[in-house]
Amino acid sequence: MINRIIDIWEGFSYKSSDNSDFRPKMETYILNGDKKRSAILILPGGGYNHTSSREAEPIAVNYNAAGFSTFVLHYSVAPNRYPQPLLDAARAISIIRENADEWNIDKDKIAVCGFSAGGHLAGLLGVNWFKEELFNVDGISKEFLKPNALILCYPVITSGKFAHKKSFKCLLGDEGKKLLDEVSIEKHVTGKTPTTFIWHTFNDKVVPVQNSMLFTEALSKVEVSFEMHIYPEGKHGMALGTKETDGGGNINPHLASWFNLSVEWIRSIFGE
Repeated sequence: MINRIIDIWEGFSYKSSDNSDFRPKMETYILNGDKKRSAILILPGGGYNHTSSREAEPIAVNYNAAGFSTFVLHYSVAPNRYPQPLLDAARAISIIRENADEWNIDKDKIAVCGFSAGGHLAGLLGVNWFKEELFNVDGISKEFLKPNALILCYPVITSGKFAHKKSFKCLLGDEGKKLLDEVSIEKHVTGKTPTTFIWHTFNDKVVPVQNSMLFTEALSKVEVSFEMHIYPEGKHGMALGTKETDGGGNINPHLASWFNLSVEWIRSIFGE
């Protein structure tokens, strides 16, 4: 396995808003061998305040075991503001495609998997990847930005009635109210939005299940296919739903089925 940490903006301009030493980084979990593999870029949650370790390496190595090369992006969070996290995600997928031949990755089989606020970031990339005006930044290859699929896990979607307000405050800051519609993902779904696997729990008290429902309703209207699972029980941030990612009350064997379902789904849409 090629396991390394990449400073995604090395050689390009990046300055943290709080003048700290933070730099967005991507961890690689690239499987060895000559086989051309699909890849999954993982965006952990954390309310745009941090990136959760429970939704990072454990997810990567489990997808490795299923035969995917994986990448975990530790993207910019508060006090860094929108659109920097989106630019980080765009830079990360650019790096993966730029190195696809060396890493034996199929450029046309790259999924983006996001959890909670990371699901919001994955969705932002999914609805905006073709808008060149958003990505006019050195280091981003605009022809490389499209996710071939999205995997959204209890995602933050809407800035409206069912919003997780803390995520949007961290993403936009106190002066960001004018941008709320721009980052309310369900309002920007088009026929160019990638096919999506999405799951949530019915009794999520942090990010209401209506977030996922609003997104799938928008996908349905433009005839973009999706697979959706709503589990009856489970608090927010369940990750794998196993002991491996338990943060206290995060074990649920029934809910844990989402992972194998996502593997079956992505193999199906990628023709594997």
